[in-house]
Amino acid sequence: MPIYTAPVEDMMFLFEKLRNNKNYNEIEKYKEVNSELAKNILEEAAKISENIILPLAKSGDENPPILENGIVRTSPGYKEAYTKFIEDGWISLSCDPKYGGQGMPRTVSVFFDEMLSSACLSFKLYSELTIGAYNCISHHASDEVKNKYLPKMVEGKWSGTMCLTEPVCGTDLGMLKTKAIEQPDGTYKISGQKIFITSGDHDLTENILHLVIARASDSPSGTKGISLFLVPKFIVKEDGSIGQRNGVSTGSIEDKMGIKGSATCVLNFDDAVGYMIGPKNKGLNSMFTMMNLERIVVGIQGLGISEIAYQNSLSYAKERKQGKANNTKSSNGGADNIIEHADIRKSLLNMKSIIEGQRALCFWLSQQTEVSLYHSNEKIKQEASDFVSLLTPVVKSFCTDMGMEITSDAMQVHGGYGFTKDQGIEQLYRDNRITPIYEGTNSVQAADLVFRKLVNKNGDIINKYLELIKKDCNIENDKIKPFVKELNYHLKILSDFTLWIKDKLQNSKDDVSAACNDYLKSLGFVSIAYSWIKVLEVSFKEYDQNKNFYEDKIQTANFYFKRVLPRAESHFKTATSGSDYIMNFKFN
Repeated sequence: MPIYTAPVEDMMFLFEKLRNNKNYNEIEKYKEVNSELAKNILEEAAKISENIILPLAKSGDENPPILENGIVRTSPGYKEAYTKFIEDGWISLSCDPKYGGQGMPRTVSVFFDEMLSSACLSFKLYSELTIGAYNCISHHASDEVKNKYLPKMVEGKWSGTMCLTEPVCGTDLGMLKTKAIEQPDGTYKISGQKIFITSGDHDLTENILHLVIARASDSPSGTKGISLFLVPKFIVKEDGSIGQRNGVSTGSIEDKMGIKGSATCVLNFDDAVGYMIGPKNKGLNSMFTMMNLERIVVGIQGLGISEIAYQNSLSYAKERKQGKANNTKSSNGGADNIIEHADIRKSLLNMKSIIEGQRALCFWLSQQTEVSLYHSNEKIKQEASDFVSLLTPVVKSFCTDMGMEITSDAMQVHGGYGFTKDQGIEQLYRDNRITPIYEGTNSVQAADLVFRKLVNKNGDIINKYLELIKKDCNIENDKIKPFVKELNYHLKILSDFTLWIKDKLQNSKDDVSAACNDYLKSLGFVSIAYSWIKVLEVSFKEYDQNKNFYEDKIQTANFYFKRVLPRAESHFKTATSGSDYIMNFKFN
């Protein structure tokens, strides 16, 4: 079984030193969330992640959930762990106190999301979709619905799902076939089939609340005719107690490559009672509240799995002896630990520099998210919302793609042992493989970024972001200037790339489509470099207060700027070669 120690020190460094967003610090409701409180929460989160959740990863992989007489039974140990999980109030961490939540900001919950992803992604998914459904209901449902359903969700006694995909439609949701027929009492009868439903059924909670998109019988075709419905597994009575079983059944559990401990279900809706959430025919607008949050959280999943893969690779490299390094350390002429080999050190530093940069970027985005929701100034809220919109596909795609690179490198560091089940590394690779796929594949995210997010009704968002970076990185400290110089060089490349994209959008959309993934990765590498500059600013300024910690940061950043950031330019060069030789190729 892999080892894992939650990186609380690095998380607290970000919370204490990079929680410097002026707009975020003006939000009144979070002014009492200080470092002492955050540290206490993260230390307790580390304990449950390391001691209770981590062992579930192997259990769920070897003993996946089963469908038995129409009932889904979760993997061994999951029910006991979930009971402890909700007793300690972890689901309520970021929820509104009005419904029994603790009201913690995303600047705290983002770190817990990472810990859970590292420890056991399959277990995390049972509560993660509940939080997503909670957010959607709290934003779009009536007060009556909120008061009826949210307290039990916050308590963790009821869970939630997101039901979009069907056999006939994945990303193209306008093709959905699920029907909703209005009843005299204002409810709807929902009929259809949904597939790939994460946590679609299980035995962890008393009830499961499905958020289902469907088309009312009098609604138009395409995405304009989609509405959103709350469809409970069990009907909830007026007094809030559980009633009869609704017309929802589990057809099967998907047999998957990874996250085997998570019950990914085929759900059948047969005249199931549903309650419309939000305006009719505006279901996608409501559902995107949940989807956009999930996309950021999926990026954090990739980050969390990368962290545990790195920790195990580092530990293994310090113990495994193999060959002689050029700077031989062996005192008896025998083999050296593989961490002495330059190529292994390069792999480890590649992992470390990307992971710590991504963590800083996700923390920055968590501050922007809170500003977009709760700042008192509408203009400031809108600007933050635009930044969140721009960076959401980047965090989702970049962190998960890098997660595949890092888990692959982790297997390589472990050699033959990485390919076996003994070390648990191959499971990390398999578990992470879904993250670039679900919540919109990474290619869909890249297209969304380029075609919809660079410029919107509020103006040129990408240029606002690049100007923000330039302004924030105008730092006088001479020790930072070499790093800033490298960043400015790549900012110029990204600006040129952006101009090329905008030009091609006018006359060659194939060129743009073929360049979307490259553009997203270039933006990802530059965004992480920006995060590293902010880390370096603190590291040089406070160096004498914690020399070992800050020296580690400086040297890790040095590797990133020399070995990782230049990859942004290579994506620019390949993308701007065009698409004619791609589109004109004739496949046999």
